[in-house]
Amino acid sequence: MFFWKKKKKDAEDAVTEAFSGEEPSAIPEGSADGEATAEDIADAVSEKEDITSEQTIAEVSESVNPAEAENAPASGEDEPDAATEDDADVPSEDTAEAVSEEPEKKKGFFRRLLDGMSKTRNNLADGLRSLFGGSNIDEDFYEELEEILIMADLGVGTTEDILTSLRAKVKEQKIKEPAECRQLLMDTIREQMALPADAYDFENQPTVIMMVGVNGVGKTTTAGKIAGSMHAEGKKVLLAAADTFRAAATEQLTEWAHRAGCEIISAKEGADPAAVVFDAVNAAKARKADVLICDTAGRLHNKKNLMDELGKINRVVDREYPQAHRETFVVLDATTGQNALVQAREFNEIADITGIVITKMDGTAKGGIVIAIQKELGIPVKYIGVGEKLDDMQRFDPDAFVEALFAAPDGN
Repeated sequence: MFFWKKKKKDAEDAVTEAFSGEEPSAIPEGSADGEATAEDIADAVSEKEDITSEQTIAEVSESVNPAEAENAPASGEDEPDAATEDDADVPSEDTAEAVSEEPEKKKGFFRRLLDGMSKTRNNLADGLRSLFGGSNIDEDFYEELEEILIMADLGVGTTEDILTSLRAKVKEQKIKEPAECRQLLMDTIREQMALPADAYDFENQPTVIMMVGVNGVGKTTTAGKIAGSMHAEGKKVLLAAADTFRAAATEQLTEWAHRAGCEIISAKEGADPAAVVFDAVNAAKARKADVLICDTAGRLHNKKNLMDELGKINRVVDREYPQAHRETFVVLDATTGQNALVQAREFNEIADITGIVITKMDGTAKGGIVIAIQKELGIPVKYIGVGEKLDDMQRFDPDAFVEALFAAPDGN
């Protein structure tokens, strides 16, 4: 059943992206895709001699045609008064579906993460395969590994820290074969990227999130995608279109709010961004929103007037909503490599950056910048984007990231 739902959702997302602002059409009830006839169901029923109740027939119908069975009303006429002993430990259909959907969802994003990181992984693959296939762990081994990691944009400082830790582990565990270093290297990188235990506590309390970053990194898109992710988890999310300088920025965020199923507070182009945030904060309090996400104008770190505007917005939030938890996410484009690290460092000097969002991971061969940013700045990467769809922006999972980084070409 889940596969059919996901297939339908992907089709709807594709229509939404192709026709901006138009509602995607649902697959019609009478679609021939996967539809089973009454004869198909009868044949399936006849193969089981012990099928007698309408409820069991409905279950067989579901196995033949998930779409039709999903819409079929449950029959209660022959329902027993109490569950039999054999049925006591059998989970209900709703429970089984709920249990199966979450692993499928995680598996789906991991597959997208694998695909999105293919350029970075391929950049590492040949060098590491040759290196770990060698016969000696010597200085040449470490020098070659250093070059491979730097080429993946981990940066000199982060690479040196990883190699220092790897050398110590090799010595302590008396490792002799290069092939045995692969898992040690993966574990060492995981250690560099460990998230604090409270990294996502903000999702469970009234929170105002400020999205900052330079022009073109995808702040508006990211704000909409994060809103969609939280909304899917049952959160009430409000978006504030505080980027009033860029032409059509408000219209773009309005479209993303529509896709995410969230409300938006906006004003006309050229309006005071702090005034928009003022209205949004008061709306968030009145509507008891769980999270308010403020999309701000793209600003360069050397543009003092824009930085002053950000300070003004923050003062409005502090004054109007002091009880709210505050988060400031800097959005970085992975394709810019080390320049993204420079941007993050500059923004951290003028704002209290609490999290990093990495976009466009699917467009770069230097995804190692994710490791460098978190290691060198000590600021956790909280979200990562690997595509254009609404659900291609997800919480950052260090374990999944490292697995995708070192996965074999077939994804295993």
